Formats: sequence, C-alpha cells, structure tokens
Amino acid sequence: MAMKQPDNRSHFLLPDLGEGVAEAELIDWKVSPGDTVVEHQTLAEMETDKARVEVPSPWAGVVKDLNGTAGDIILVGDILVTYDISGAAATPSAPTTVAAEPVTEDAGTVVGNVSETLSMPSSFQRNPEPATREDDGCRSMATPAVRRIAKDLKVDINSVAASGRGGRVTASDVNAHATPPVAAQPLAQATQPTENELPLATRVAQPIEGVAERIPFRGIRRKIAQALQHSVQTAVHFTVVDEVDVTELDRRRKGFEELLGRRLSLLPFIMTAVCRALREHPAINATVDDFVEEIQIRSVINLGCAVDTDHGLMVPVLKNADDLSIVQMADRVREVAKGCQDRSIEREDLTGGTFTVSNVGSYGGQFATPIINYPEVAILAIGRARERVLTKNGAFYAGLVLPLSLSCDHRVVDGAEGARFLNTILRSLEAPEKLLPAV
Repeated sequence: MAMKQPDNRSHFLLPDLGEGVAEAELIDWKVSPGDTVVEHQTLAEMETDKARVEVPSPWAGVVKDLNGTAGDIILVGDILVTYDISGAAATPSAPTTVAAEPVTEDAGTVVGNVSETLSMPSSFQRNPEPATREDDGCRSMATPAVRRIAKDLKVDINSVAASGRGGRVTASDVNAHATPPVAAQPLAQATQPTENELPLATRVAQPIEGVAERIPFRGIRRKIAQALQHSVQTAVHFTVVDEVDVTELDRRRKGFEELLGRRLSLLPFIMTAVCRALREHPAINATVDDFVEEIQIRSVINLGCAVDTDHGLMVPVLKNADDLSIVQMADRVREVAKGCQDRSIEREDLTGGTFTVSNVGSYGGQFATPIINYPEVAILAIGRARERVLTKNGAFYAGLVLPLSLSCDHRVVDGAEGARFLNTILRSLEAPEKLLPAV
C-alpha cells in the first residue's frame, strides 16, 4: 500500500526503500537544519539490506529537525525529517500518496539504480501499510514488520504500550509485552542455569585489554549476520561432501582458453554443471515460504554466486543461468563481481536466487559447511583443486581433484536426494564432453 505523508507537510516519514524492508541504517545527512530544499533534493544517504540509496525530499520546504545520527537504525514509518511550516499556507496540501504498482516475480525492490550515487524519484513503490491510528483510536500505530512480530508472538498489538516516536509500537515493545517480568531473586540463584538450560551471555564488568579497534556491528556486516542467523535457526542444515576428478575438464579448459585467447577459470564450467543438475533434481531448485508453510519448486534457475568484497559478503544472482553458455557465464560472473566491489550493482541483481554457489577454494580452502542462503534450500561450496596421484584401470597418473561440499535444508531435501544431486554434478564434471566440445 501507499505510505501516507502528513497533509500539512510538517514531517517526512521514512518510506519502504525496498520490498518488505522494515528498517534502514542512516549513513550520512546531506542537508542541515535551516536548509531550504527543493523537491527531489537528497536528504540523506541510507543503507538497507545490501544496497545504499539516497533518500530525496518529497516536496520543497525548510528543514527544521533531522531525526537521527549516522549509524542509527531508522524504522520504516518513523519521522525522518521535520519541516518548518510556520510560514506555510493555512490550507493543507493534498496528501502525498502513491498507488502501489503490480509486483512481478523476482522484480527489483528499489526504484532506480543501486549505486553510490543512486537517486530516487518522489514516488516510492511497494510501500508498507501506513502506520496510522484509526479514527476511533483503537488501532495502535506500528509498521507492518512490527505487526508481523506481534502476530507471530500471538500478541494483541492494540494492547501493547508504545514507546516509539509519535506513539508508535516498536518491536521491543512487542517483545517486552510478550515476555512476562521475572521476579527478583538472589544473584547466586539467578546466575545458576537450570538443567538443560544454557546461561545467558553477560557483559564482562572488567575492562578488556588489547583491543586494537572497535568496529560498529552495522551496515552490510550486520545484515549478513542477521541473514545467517535466520538461516541457521530456520533451515535444518546437513552437508554431504565428495571429490571429483577434473583432470580432463582442466585439459579441455586450457585448450578452450587458447582457442578464445582469454583466461577461464573452472567456476563457469562448474556452474554450468550445477544448472544441468538442478534440471534433473527440481526439488533442489526450490525456495521455502515459512510464513505460509509452503515449498516452492522454481521453474527458473537463478544462480547466486558468493562474492567477497571489502565491505562484506554479497551474493549477486545470475538470472536464467541455465540459458547462458560457459563464456557468457564467465562474463556475467565477472560483471556482477565488479558491480559488488564498486557498489554499482543493481538491487534486482541481488535478489531472486534459487540456488547459490560459493567458491571458497579461491582462498585456499577445501571442504566447507556452507550456510544456506535462505529461503533457498541448498548451497554448493567449491574447494581448491589440487594435484594428486590417482589410479584408473590399474594405472597411476597425476590428476586434478576438486572437493565439493553441498549443504541442504533437511526439511525439504532428503539426504539421499542431496547425495544424488551431488553425484549428478560429479558425473558432468568427469565427462567434460557433455559440457564442452573437444578442442
């Protein structure tokens, strides 16, 4: 639904900067109190999920107050900027509302190009339900994200005491309401965990020595932590590992390099084998919607590829990866990796994945226990290929062995199916003529 801004334009509520985004981190203000701004002028730079966006003013006016400092987490629906309307006309202007546009599957979630200099028009798409109070005063003000938390905790949000700005109910208010107060007890008794209960983490009162640097747990690193924690707490992980002889594949890869006159790693060959295996094992190419308790078998193969950057791990998505040739796959991986490094990647290229590949071997690792990129149901970690002495038909030879580690969500994928899927990938890599013609 549309985000309704105040009729008198006295303040600007932070809109949803992406599909379902409940909060954003304030990076930097671009204006100061007392500044006169024009419509569409950038007010602040904010970070949501893994994208930075510039938030524009929806109208012209004089800035009175800026709500928040760099590093603050601002909830969608909270007041971001207050405007001085002392000299404004008595007749209020029409409310600024924008009708939501139809949403297509895997569509981008931020209006405009996501980059360091991203700008957005005054119309914000897919805004959440306005956090307004009904005329009868019985409905509490809260964002959709907070209402969902209340629903999950079976809490009547209208009975929760609000502590947020403007009388809004926050997530902390809901959690506090849902958690009964604990009666005071002696310290010795309180610090002893009961049977089968882990002690709560406590802050050490003594100063910590030897701290070279303190880094705020925010930005992309915070989003990564939240995503990984949610995945571990939701998906039931199991990992199956195996090794594959890629000696012949590597020989053909080198010949293909000479033919093309350019370098190619093993990664696009492996990703091509993964795409073919996903077609044979559709249960692996799936996502889970835990809110409606539904497994979604996907008809498209959108392959995520983990990229290590200076500002944290990012997972760009190659849409319809099974339609790409090996060379196209290599070019696309290079393109999205560069976009992640310089933060110019489009937000739609960071969403909609159905399966993820993580090349841990590029940094020297072999086997791994990768964490699933929820709501996907599986992820493949690729280790570093190493030369070994192998045997075939009773003869010894020097071969190249590639370790692979597959993690699956056991709620959706049985162990046998995970092993079969990994074996399908192995067969493709050991028969490179199926991936690449002879050269």
